[in-house]
Amino acid sequence: MHYDLFALLAGVVALFALYEFFVRLKRDRLVADTPAVRIRSAAQGYVKVNGRATPAQPTATSAPLSGRPCVWWSYEIAEEQRDSKGNVHWHTTERAASVELFTLTDEDGANCLVGPVAAEVTPTLRNVWYGSSSRPLTPPPEINLPLLNGGWRYTEQLLGVGARLCVLGELRSHSETGDVNAATAAKLREWKQDQAHLLERFDVNHDGHLDAAEWESVRRAAAQESQGEVLDQGIARVSVIAQPRNGEPFLIAPLDAQQLERRERYYAAFYFLLGLAGVSACAWLITHARG
Repeated sequence: MHYDLFALLAGVVALFALYEFFVRLKRDRLVADTPAVRIRSAAQGYVKVNGRATPAQPTATSAPLSGRPCVWWSYEIAEEQRDSKGNVHWHTTERAASVELFTLTDEDGANCLVGPVAAEVTPTLRNVWYGSSSRPLTPPPEINLPLLNGGWRYTEQLLGVGARLCVLGELRSHSETGDVNAATAAKLREWKQDQAHLLERFDVNHDGHLDAAEWESVRRAAAQESQGEVLDQGIARVSVIAQPRNGEPFLIAPLDAQQLERRERYYAAFYFLLGLAGVSACAWLITHARG
């Protein structure tokens, strides 16, 4: 019975490892076969881009637990619990990850936005520290000493400002013009500041005020002038790398393209060896069970 049970467990491990091996092998081929491109010349679709990460907003995002500046964060808070036998386990009470866009700038100075939702992110910094409350009262210490341990565990991962990243995802671009409605409203507010000029221009019957028909003329004129001004400003092309719609991996890592390829290859080799060990162990256990 023991041999049969262990053989079953070894078989399950072997199947899982071999499945992961083929997944990682496919990812390795995809990462290797997707050439790195410049943002300025990148076509729509699945791309590999290298660049430096900076905030898309004027100020960097602050990590919720430590307050450190970053372009992306994720955290997990877990509470220490004991069962009736005194065994300790950690129960996750809260976790979250950043969804804010950040900017990726390549060596040519061209940039695009990165939407990290659903991405597999390799952080540049990972901290684990402990405390006595459900939220950390202090930032992570330089060294996590056992004396600092408490009943709560905080785990935080960050992508630092200025980190050099390799991003694989789907590039989508669209063109944007200015907001005509907002420009029209701003122009109407500007015109209302000069009532004399407004009456001189639009008070057709010269009765000293603007009736409904004359106000409609004001709005049409403001909209026409605003539309022309917005079009004169030109059309901006906005590019965003986001989660692929066809199921390809969405990877963000502080590695260059060669390092990322090697990482996927190492994972594939690890799962292959684990699967091979599981198959060998399963066969040995079945042989001894029959014996």
